[in-house]
Amino acid sequence: MTDYKILLVDDDQGLLEMLVSIFRRAGYTHLLTASTGEDALRIREKEQPDMIVLDVMMPDMDGFAVLRAIRRTSRVPVLMLTARGEAEDRIEGLEIGADDYLAKPFLPKELLLRVNAILSRAYPNREEMVELSGSTVDLASAMVWKNGEQLSLTAKEFQLFEKLYQNAGRIVTTGILCETICGEFWQGYESTLSTHIRHLREKIEENPSRPVSLLTVKGLGYRLNLKEGSR
Repeated sequence: MTDYKILLVDDDQGLLEMLVSIFRRAGYTHLLTASTGEDALRIREKEQPDMIVLDVMMPDMDGFAVLRAIRRTSRVPVLMLTARGEAEDRIEGLEIGADDYLAKPFLPKELLLRVNAILSRAYPNREEMVELSGSTVDLASAMVWKNGEQLSLTAKEFQLFEKLYQNAGRIVTTGILCETICGEFWQGYESTLSTHIRHLREKIEENPSRPVSLLTVKGLGYRLNLKEGSR
């Protein structure tokens, strides 16, 4: 997953906060929010998000009107949320130019699957190769190339690397990384995290005992440094 910028639009503040929580827990860090159609258009123009999740039923300017305005100048991917789930709404949204739709209520997993599918179609092969100081990581295959050798990342190692990459150059706390690999009830798994970090360094660092890409920030967590000029 790449660090996409996503605009979330819904007039229901509770649902908007839930959407933000769902995306943050899935690793998305560049999230924008709007509670009206006018705000959505203004933010889209200024911030140029990579994708928009757009509610249909809004009081001032409904999602269909917002989508029509967007489509006059942009092909940014749009997933529409509808409370009714009626065939007419789905057809209208798709005819206007929505990339997909999802009826409320929905499961967070289904939302994320649809969003990931849209992003994969809209941005094929975007930033799949991550260049580090001593290795290259292929996000599509979870493989590492180092000194002519090909190494595979385990599922946990890949989860950690993906989270660190999404926040490249910034500190990711121990708690966030533990939650990434162990789930919500992660307390007590710090030693497990240290083990996975050590194994990950062995695969991506030229000299694991003197890391330059995956650094420990004492008392806080870890930071991933990309090769200069690679992003």
